[in-house]
Amino acid sequence: MAPANEDELADMMATGLAYQGAAFIRYPRGNAVGTPIKETPAPLEIGKAQRLQSGSDIDIWAIGAMVADAEQLAASLSEHGIQAGVVNARFVKPLDTERLAESAQATRLIVTMEDHAITGGLGTAVMEALQEACLQRCPVQRIGWPDSFIEHGSSINKLREENGLSPASILERVLKKYQQTEVAQS
Repeated sequence: MAPANEDELADMMATGLAYQGAAFIRYPRGNAVGTPIKETPAPLEIGKAQRLQSGSDIDIWAIGAMVADAEQLAASLSEHGIQAGVVNARFVKPLDTERLAESAQATRLIVTMEDHAITGGLGTAVMEALQEACLQRCPVQRIGWPDSFIEHGSSINKLREENGLSPASILERVLKKYQQTEVAQS
């Protein structure tokens, strides 16, 4: 599990405590987004993603700290005439394959966004699930950290800029991939 904000972190802690087995919550360094926390956390349904916004062209599957970035990306894409939906994946294991299949059948491109190495994370799980369901006709653009050693000591914004994870870099990559899918599907 990876929470999008402080309130969801409390819900995930309640989920982990209620679960009869091992549970893992991943959260990033740095400041939280400032979401108020409800008085009583509510356990989440394990393996169920949360639809935040609907769109017909692209579905952005984000997890953890990247959910806010995904919402920002969707707003930027709308300025280019592209309707993007946003899904808070919440879980990498188990992945919400039912909702993912719906995304793949309803849009031209799935974008995954994670504050994690690009290899072996949410994007990889999404591609494997689409392959398993024979839905790989819907391309996937993975956004995440490169699979290499990342220097520490800098601000998170500086590290993101250096590694192609700034909002402008992400928008550029997604627009390029979307244009490629338009050409391929014509």
